Amino acid sequence: MAQESVAQDALNLAQQSGNEHAEGSGMLGPLLCWAVVFADIGTSVYYTPGILYQTVQGLAGFFVFLTMFVFILLTLKYTEVTHRYPQGGGVVTVAAQALNPWFGALGGMFILVDYFLTAATSSLSGVLYLGVVFPPLLVHLTTITVAFLLLLGIINWYGVKESAKLSFVGAVIAFLSDIAILVTVFSHISLGEFFYLISKMFVHPLAPGTLVTGFAGAFLAFSGLESISQLSPVMKLPHKKIAGQAMLLVVLTIGITSPLLTLLSTQLLPGAANNTTESAQIISLLAGKWGGPVLMTEVAISAGALLIFASNTAIIGAYHVFLALARMDFMPQIVLKRNKVRDTPHVSIALATGIPIAVLIAVQGRIDLLGELYAFGLLGAFTLTCLGLDIVRYRDLKRARALNQRDTNNSVATLQQGDTDGSDGSHGNLANIANQTHPVEVHELMKSNALMPLPTTQQTVIGQSLEASEIREAQTLWFKINFTIGILTTVLVSFAWCTNLIAKPLATAFGSSVAAVGMIIAFIVHTRQNKEGKVPVPVVITRIEEAYPNSTLAVLAEGSVRNSAVIRAAINNASTERPLVFLYLAHKKPRQAPRMMEIIDPYLEDQEAKDSFSKAESLAIKAHIPDRTYIYLQEPEDIVSQVWQSMHPRDTLFAFKNEDQIKDINPDRIRYEVTPDGRVAHFLKRW
Repeated sequence: MAQESVAQDALNLAQQSGNEHAEGSGMLGPLLCWAVVFADIGTSVYYTPGILYQTVQGLAGFFVFLTMFVFILLTLKYTEVTHRYPQGGGVVTVAAQALNPWFGALGGMFILVDYFLTAATSSLSGVLYLGVVFPPLLVHLTTITVAFLLLLGIINWYGVKESAKLSFVGAVIAFLSDIAILVTVFSHISLGEFFYLISKMFVHPLAPGTLVTGFAGAFLAFSGLESISQLSPVMKLPHKKIAGQAMLLVVLTIGITSPLLTLLSTQLLPGAANNTTESAQIISLLAGKWGGPVLMTEVAISAGALLIFASNTAIIGAYHVFLALARMDFMPQIVLKRNKVRDTPHVSIALATGIPIAVLIAVQGRIDLLGELYAFGLLGAFTLTCLGLDIVRYRDLKRARALNQRDTNNSVATLQQGDTDGSDGSHGNLANIANQTHPVEVHELMKSNALMPLPTTQQTVIGQSLEASEIREAQTLWFKINFTIGILTTVLVSFAWCTNLIAKPLATAFGSSVAAVGMIIAFIVHTRQNKEGKVPVPVVITRIEEAYPNSTLAVLAEGSVRNSAVIRAAINNASTERPLVFLYLAHKKPRQAPRMMEIIDPYLEDQEAKDSFSKAESLAIKAHIPDRTYIYLQEPEDIVSQVWQSMHPRDTLFAFKNEDQIKDINPDRIRYEVTPDGRVAHFLKRW
């Protein structure tokens, strides 16, 4: 009962803290989240029809409709990413935690390729739309676009924050402009003429090759979906509800506008769609054909402004990914350097701005070439995110099955105990389960970390979340349906990516070259750090939701001079058959409100914790200890007794300075060990 009380108090405290945090300034609700995402995805419709027309001609609208269904499935997965990974990071975080940090680095390279091309394409397309109203801009198209990108780089160097409210204004104007175009067009054509346009797309037989390449190419219309996962740190709680509402709005607004505008523009203005310059202005030209010069001008100006705004969002996203990769030790530390004037990361900003400029100059301002390059990074990031989430869901499913098995065994043990001792058997425990279950089953349950003396209705979780709802949710029928649909989504997205790898060799060459250069840099940085004795830790967990029975638990404390002694003693007494768990308890530090697109990971910003874990990993590798777990928590030190009760370690070592912090620990016995770094106490317990 005492343990339940502690857990409930911690849960209430976390919920109260979360509510206060959600009500804080700068946190985004569903409307503002929709605005940021729509301001990114919604700009794709301005250049996608013209680019797609070059490969599939009049079928562009059909393929956007077709791909829309996969887009809806993708929104379900990205919504889940936002609440599973509240620190943000999208594909970088998902891949790193589901697979390993190297896949996180690869995902970072994929999304960087996407951001580079988004910045270049959006800014170029923005200038092209402004050129509808100011034709002289088109004379020096590349130069003016480069100037806009340089201006955006200077703005980010200066430190002007991107405003979600400004995104909301732009998104509303863009959406209303799209609706105005649709209303105007449908007021001039009958329903019969609209259906004729649909049938006109299929005048010629649809070849299988065209079906495959068109489906894969139409994903360009939904570039920007990944931005929802980057908003987690600035999203109101609960993330699942807010992200779900925001993505529903995104699906509705994109579903109404993007497919219809693509169909109408390519069918009603085939000449413009086939012209390199006019195809990049086609939505404004569609507005002008049916709504006159006023609507055409309004659409051109609003589209131009929103596209340049989307370019700035891509730059912000890119430099935050650079920062995250540097903190993960996949980029040189110079990337983290901040200037003394504005305290902004000028090196990462320069990379995020300079590379799109180089791409723009290389393609000589050709929007069709930029569209051709798009496929690699966008679909690569989608694929890796989907695969990572599938793996995480599968692990939850396995844990849920283990919990069900635990409950079944518990019931059987209770009944058998009641039969033998005459009691009603209302309470089962770990010993009963172990006695009444086949040894192989016990081993498998212990291996899955499912055997815990916690209430079956609620599992204690310490760290970022105190509710392991994912485990319980995995027992529901909806989870299994969602899991199956998720695998289908991964297959479809992977198929589209593989198709583009073959059908678009230029995109493959560009994207794979950029990703390869990035991974080579990551390998060099890692190799150099290994030589310096800084061994990277494969995976660091930021919450506890499982028991680690029969383990050795080494509890490290922030600022403690005893950390080295505890690490050495834990390694000296570790066994190849016993899990070794290093837990680092850090103090919660006040932090400025996160910026949009920022990736928040307290561990990556805690150099002392990284150094401690690096030392532990180096010694563990030398000692050939196979089962190692690293956990980082920002919690008060008095939570250690709850941690101890939840994890069930066999041997526990503490780095605390005084014994008051471990007064609630009741081991069976205490053994002392003398190390070169000082004396360490082993708290031994048989649970």
